[in-house]
Amino acid sequence: MLLEQVIAVSEAVRATRSRLAKRDAVAQLLRDAAPEEVPLVAAYLAGVLPQRRIGVGWRGLRDAPAPSDDASVTVRELDDTLAAVGSASGAGSARQRKELLAGLFGRLTAPEQRFVSGLVQGELRQGAGDGVMLTAIAQASGVPEQQVRRAVMLAGFAAPVAAAAMHGGVDAVAQIGLVVGRPVRPMLAGSAPEVADAVDPELQQQIETKLDGIRVQAHKEGDDVRLFTRSLEEITDRLPEVVEIVRELPARQLVLDGEAIALDDDGRPLPFQVTGARTASSADPQRLRDETPVTPQFFDLLHVDGRDLNDESLHERTRLLHQLVPDRWLVRSAPIVDAVGAADFFRDRVAAGDEGVVVKDLDAPYAAGRRGAGWVKVKPRHTLDLVVLAVEWGSGRRKGLLSNIHLGARDPESGGWIMLGKTFKGMTDEMLRWQTERFTELATDTGDWVVQVRPEQVVEIAFDGLQRSRRYPGGLALRFARVIRYRDDKTADEADTIDTVRAVDTQGG
Repeated sequence: MLLEQVIAVSEAVRATRSRLAKRDAVAQLLRDAAPEEVPLVAAYLAGVLPQRRIGVGWRGLRDAPAPSDDASVTVRELDDTLAAVGSASGAGSARQRKELLAGLFGRLTAPEQRFVSGLVQGELRQGAGDGVMLTAIAQASGVPEQQVRRAVMLAGFAAPVAAAAMHGGVDAVAQIGLVVGRPVRPMLAGSAPEVADAVDPELQQQIETKLDGIRVQAHKEGDDVRLFTRSLEEITDRLPEVVEIVRELPARQLVLDGEAIALDDDGRPLPFQVTGARTASSADPQRLRDETPVTPQFFDLLHVDGRDLNDESLHERTRLLHQLVPDRWLVRSAPIVDAVGAADFFRDRVAAGDEGVVVKDLDAPYAAGRRGAGWVKVKPRHTLDLVVLAVEWGSGRRKGLLSNIHLGARDPESGGWIMLGKTFKGMTDEMLRWQTERFTELATDTGDWVVQVRPEQVVEIAFDGLQRSRRYPGGLALRFARVIRYRDDKTADEADTIDTVRAVDTQGG
């Protein structure tokens, strides 16, 4: 299959707001693909590079040769070339990558060059995310959508599930299960403005501390331990002390879910940036370990010694978790007796420096990849994870630094962004220096005042409420917005949607 065919469908998906039209276009392309092409087509349309990372940023693509007039590159050729780029190492590897990319881009048409550049840089936005891709796989293969979703949860990505569904049907998809050493999609929490809104007297619930750390999924197979982030990136080599703790736990096989967090001498959480530095790709793990050791705090157990637990109740998973993991490596939790006691727990945890709490249904299974009523988080303020769309040059003492950021929420209908306001509040001098460098790298148009940037950087914003606005297209603007932190652990696709913002507004935000 020619790459040109994939791009045609990508553009068709981008051009329509109809979810059914998106689904049908993707489904037909999956039907047209050869068996070995299906996972590549599914990955490319979802904006995912099968190799995840190939060691090339936008600078490595800016000197691309002139485009070709004729479309000739197949999806297999693209995959082979990018795999070769990603595997280049040792002396001369930079030159080898450059030559491979030049050879590839010289054969690509102008639309193909734009598509591949977006794919490599992780900024391809055409609307074929999970909501479209999973329904398209079900439509094309005849496998029930619920079964497709479960398989993607356990496989981590849609591409291998698409291949199984298209050429093995229901039976092949049913064979996709949890594999120790392969990350699963993490379960996500819904949100509520107050603890009382999360407590349901009709349910058996427990309340847990919500930590402001790094989500960590730990897999153990004998003495082999692997750690993954919420975005399924492997960070085993960056948290050696966590690896050692998991290796010593009394089970041969384990899959644990939790957080890793840096604490001060009194056991209070250090700022997220301190913990986050431990997972930066350029970090020196041993040096940072000596300076800022992190502590694992686990809250869930998905597998133990051949037994999958994701379909078991939280009550059973917690019981087994407490048998395996010492209390010092577990998050603080308590059964909920009533809303008053839960509110007291919330106040105590916030006073101790924690981010908030999560209220959990003890009968709920581990529903990875979805936000729902099984887990509900509560924080002591309104917060949103938004994307930076542009940034303004500062003045006065901030002259020469990129300061005021333009904030956007994701529009799931169009795949674009809806601006909600600007802020420079909450920025430290260190943050200003960092974001000046970061947004210079992401710049697409460097004006004298406003710098347009690629919509990639997620930032967590606190705000006091929302107000009606004629200035912004969504009709809403943030009141007293301030920066909490930049979220390098989230992609732009995981940013909050305009629907989430509107839900805050209806709650009286």
